[in-house]
Amino acid sequence: MTETQDGAELCFPQLFNTSCRKVTPPWFEVMLIHILLFSISVLTVALNLLVIISVSYFRQLHTPTNILLLSLAVSDLLVGLLLMPGEILRRTSCWFLGDFVCFLQNYLSTIIFASSIGDMVLISVDRYVAICDPLHYNNRITVNRVKLCVCLCWLYSVSYSFLFVKDELTQLGRYKSCYGECVLVVDYVLGAVDVVLSFIIPFTLIIALYLRIFAVAVSQARAMRSHITAVTLQHSVTPKAKKSELKAARTLGVLVVVFLLCFCPYFSVSLAGDSLVNASSASYVLFVLYCNSCLNPVIYALFYPWFRKSVKLIVTLQILQPGSCETKML
Repeated sequence: MTETQDGAELCFPQLFNTSCRKVTPPWFEVMLIHILLFSISVLTVALNLLVIISVSYFRQLHTPTNILLLSLAVSDLLVGLLLMPGEILRRTSCWFLGDFVCFLQNYLSTIIFASSIGDMVLISVDRYVAICDPLHYNNRITVNRVKLCVCLCWLYSVSYSFLFVKDELTQLGRYKSCYGECVLVVDYVLGAVDVVLSFIIPFTLIIALYLRIFAVAVSQARAMRSHITAVTLQHSVTPKAKKSELKAARTLGVLVVVFLLCFCPYFSVSLAGDSLVNASSASYVLFVLYCNSCLNPVIYALFYPWFRKSVKLIVTLQILQPGSCETKML
């Protein structure tokens, strides 16, 4: 292995003047990072695959809310299947997969994150209508409408994300400083627009909707505890939501809070700018961001009995039995 004058190994020894330096931390640290990231990647793929099979296979789970969870699970699955392995190669070693694969890695990452944010907004709107306007929920939020919204969300993510990589597509590797590097460089103006469209607006909307949901849920809980008469309930502005809807709102509220906690550090680093961000902090926020994809199915397992039941049926291969898709899950 060819070395530079200061002893650093090169990614491409034959390109002595233009090759990147190979990062060589202690072997124990490298092994620990690889094992940790690989374990999280495998766990993320396995758990989200269970969510996808559950919602897709059992007909009773084909509800509008679960369709949104299915879309989110697809995004999380792609994070564990494509983005995490790519990040392992990008952060702990040289990039040997070429400029086009680097372009795909950057493009897919922006698509997946944009779709995840869109899914969270749709989930918040779904819970808002279910809790704050329950009498019109079944008419307004239908399976076909939710499927259309999910398709539009993914179409928007694909189109919007192309703005960040279109320059790189015309000239692959134009922003890399040396061979063996894979980077995504975003224009300052485009980056500022992205912060507004992908962070400020959707996160403000999510928080506002859930504050309203929380207020309505608290008022309904107080009404039930104080045994308000039927006459008073008839004059109430907001009809009482079902107990199951309130429970679903609490569960999805936990999902949204975890989502915000995982995404906020990433956008905080983006707002700080390159001058205030080093490689270690960037790696940390990406690690936290990726962990969100693994935490979502864990939240389902903790709060959703139907998910635990479906996992049991899948693991024990009972779904191979005829008519098992009609199993009562709720």
